Amino acid sequence: MRRILVVDDDLHTRLAMRAWLKHCGFRVAIADGGPNGLAALDDATFDLMIVDIFMPNMRGFESIRIFHQRALTVPLIAISGYAFSGPETDNVACLKMALSLGATKCLHKPFRPATLLSVIDECLSEAEPHRRHAATLAAVTTAPSELQGATTSLDTSKERIATG
Repeated sequence: MRRILVVDDDLHTRLAMRAWLKHCGFRVAIADGGPNGLAALDDATFDLMIVDIFMPNMRGFESIRIFHQRALTVPLIAISGYAFSGPETDNVACLKMALSLGATKCLHKPFRPATLLSVIDECLSEAEPHRRHAATLAAVTTAPSELQGATTSLDTSKERIATG
């Protein structure tokens, strides 16, 4: 089951997203702001983060940069009712800024639950090859020590099978 962290200072937004995402089969953790969201990242691993851009105790886009730095491989959906609401030129500048700081996708609040689910699906689908690659690397680096001591000479037929 995929784990999602929702960080937003608005109680109703957090609760609505948690209810919808749980209904869709996700495990959801919520945090009421940057410091609690970062603490949640320290305590658990997540498959995706949804982070509000403008929250108390965090300056604008700073939240995206900090959350992205703490979990580089975790897709981050930046949400805002303010940053993406200006004229089209401002909207483009805000989108570019959010993406350059580590956001995978951006959503303007309010958004429909179906829109959120679609963006989550896109982010998780794009991240999946990276997740498999990371899991393979982890498996290789934690291989049992007895395999390290095994003989390295292989006959030609076994080597062809092992290397494809």
